[in-house]
Amino acid sequence: MSKFIYAHAGDADWKSALASCLEQIERRLADAPAPNLGWCYLTDYFTQAANDILSALRARLPGVRWVGTVGVGVGAEAVEYFDAPGLAIMLADLPAGSFELFSAPAQLDGAAKGFEPFTALVHASGGTPDLQAELEAASARLATGYLFGGLSSARNKALCFANDVLPGGLTGVAFGPQATVFSRVTQGCQPIGPLRTVTRAQGNYLVTLDEKRALDCVLEDMGHTLDIDDAALRLELAQTLAGIVATGEDVSAKPGQFGANTEVRHIVGVGRKGGLLMIAEQIKDGMRLAFCKRNAEAAKHDLLRIVAEVRAQAEAAGGMRGALYISCSGRGGPHFGEPNAEFRMVHEALGGETPLIGFFAGGEIARHHLYGYTGVLTVFAGA
Repeated sequence: MSKFIYAHAGDADWKSALASCLEQIERRLADAPAPNLGWCYLTDYFTQAANDILSALRARLPGVRWVGTVGVGVGAEAVEYFDAPGLAIMLADLPAGSFELFSAPAQLDGAAKGFEPFTALVHASGGTPDLQAELEAASARLATGYLFGGLSSARNKALCFANDVLPGGLTGVAFGPQATVFSRVTQGCQPIGPLRTVTRAQGNYLVTLDEKRALDCVLEDMGHTLDIDDAALRLELAQTLAGIVATGEDVSAKPGQFGANTEVRHIVGVGRKGGLLMIAEQIKDGMRLAFCKRNAEAAKHDLLRIVAEVRAQAEAAGGMRGALYISCSGRGGPHFGEPNAEFRMVHEALGGETPLIGFFAGGEIARHHLYGYTGVLTVFAGA
């Protein structure tokens, strides 16, 4: 039986944090098969020590291949090291030939190795050239098309691990059909109005929805009229976002929630005279769009929903072996009202015993989409 083990520590001295993690790992390895895949997430307090940390892990655990990245925060179990020194590690013994590391999308073509990639965990730098095209290329090379992962959110230097410390690009680990994974995205927000069709747009400018002025539509959904003064309008729009579904994407979702293909973007400007809105995304005619609100209560409700869905799937497939949770750095800290709240909710909703680690990202990845202000939960299942 495949067994996942984990360790985490926070200390101003990276050597002390690593030593603590290695002690935890050695205790848990006593009754576990030898691992062959490891995840390592560091907070950016340890960026300068990334090479030393990875070298030490490889020396102590020579049979393990490593993936990971650096962020403003990492999490494990019910603990978050957010804007603080921290290190989170998870190890697994997966079937031989069930995974392959990669440092570029082209390496996902596993035919030459007799390896068929089904899904892939990806880490990347936000500065990667043509990042969206890279995600689409990687997705197209998978049997399921399903990517999950996130962008490094390090404030000093974005780094990723794929058995070496890499400066960026699109890296990670692909899994074959022998590795059963279930994944979900939590948008952390709920629609406040109907799903409309973009009938006129240009670049970032949203002009009309269902042939009506975009400003009139958002005011209607917010419960206001054109009489609202400029200051109040700016405040309302700062708390309202646009959930966008690209042309041709599946828009199916239960009432009151977004589907996985929805990308939520900020409203960054308004033209009162023309009745248009400026969105932090390129908008095209034919897209579908619904306005939404994001708050802690909506985020908590949606997070617990997706954890329950993934848990049910994994348990039906033999049980939960281990879990990765990648959340937006904008959700960390005070968003859920108190320190550690987000990882604690995931940990408890998974049952409190499933090994869980992850990090706070500069953008979250699911399928070929790059999200913001979301969480991506992935559970490894099997008997």
